[in-house]
Amino acid sequence: MNILIVRLGSLGDVIHAIPAAAALRRAFATARIDWLVDAPHRDIVELVTTLDRVVVLRGGTLPAWASARRELRAARYDVALDFQGLLKSAVLARASGAARVVGFTRRDLREKTARFFYTASANGEGAHAILKNLRLLQTLGIEDDGIEFPLRPVESAALSALRSTLGGSRVALINPGAAWPNKRWPAGRFGQLAASIRERHALVPVVLWGPGEEELAAAVVAASGGAAVLAPPTSVRDLVAFCRAADLFVAGDTGPLHVATAVGTPTVSLYGPTDPARNGPWSSSDVFVSRADRCGCPIERSCRQARWCLEEITVADVDAAVQRRLAVGETRG
Repeated sequence: MNILIVRLGSLGDVIHAIPAAAALRRAFATARIDWLVDAPHRDIVELVTTLDRVVVLRGGTLPAWASARRELRAARYDVALDFQGLLKSAVLARASGAARVVGFTRRDLREKTARFFYTASANGEGAHAILKNLRLLQTLGIEDDGIEFPLRPVESAALSALRSTLGGSRVALINPGAAWPNKRWPAGRFGQLAASIRERHALVPVVLWGPGEEELAAAVVAASGGAAVLAPPTSVRDLVAFCRAADLFVAGDTGPLHVATAVGTPTVSLYGPTDPARNGPWSSSDVFVSRADRCGCPIERSCRQARWCLEEITVADVDAAVQRRLAVGETRG
């Protein structure tokens, strides 16, 4: 059997689809399993050990789509599974030439017109994103709720350099950035939290940053009173290595948080415009602080309310969550 996974982005959503790729391999040991992904997220998908090939969509141009279509059609897929639920992803799944094109039911789709391109559908309503993706496999006769993230080990020069700087110190990673402004807890509070983590738990807070976020990360370091350290520039592969080496990860609902959860790093997360029941950490050992029930503009990039829900989360709230999570200990396999 030849199977195509369609999950183009974003980073966190790609992470949430990896357990489905693992379940497919458990069910079909000899199948060919490929994954179609947008170019910016290629690096993380290439770490998934259960795949045979990664097909990269190299942009939104007609030549890029035509190139991806040719590559997909040559594989002669029996089934294409659209985990994205967008018109774009559904069209690409159909364009693959697969005999069966499977997606979610209309009410579970972000763009309802995607349903016209499927030959079969599955109900993912009300589930965590990971379990929703696993439900899609029921259309292939797979009943599997096992959650595994088979990511291969990576080497990181950035991590080696940081370890050289910090010596043998244990590390807490702090990720203050997020694609949505609505998900970014204030830098000053992250800084205060970093100072508390270093004083209470003898962990060196290392502040991560992505493209366009270095100034934000520097503000967190400044607000920590010298307790935190600015991370070097990191790629997605570096991020995986950093997370595997860390003793704690603190962030909002972001892709890096889900990377940390996937590799078993203890996490504390902050939720406001998104629901931790759907997007939160899957491990019961991890701790989240949520104001999602008070959010007046859920699933929106920017706050439209007089009072921002994340602003209601205090440093003391997150500090207490950190203490609870560290008291549990490691959950890594």
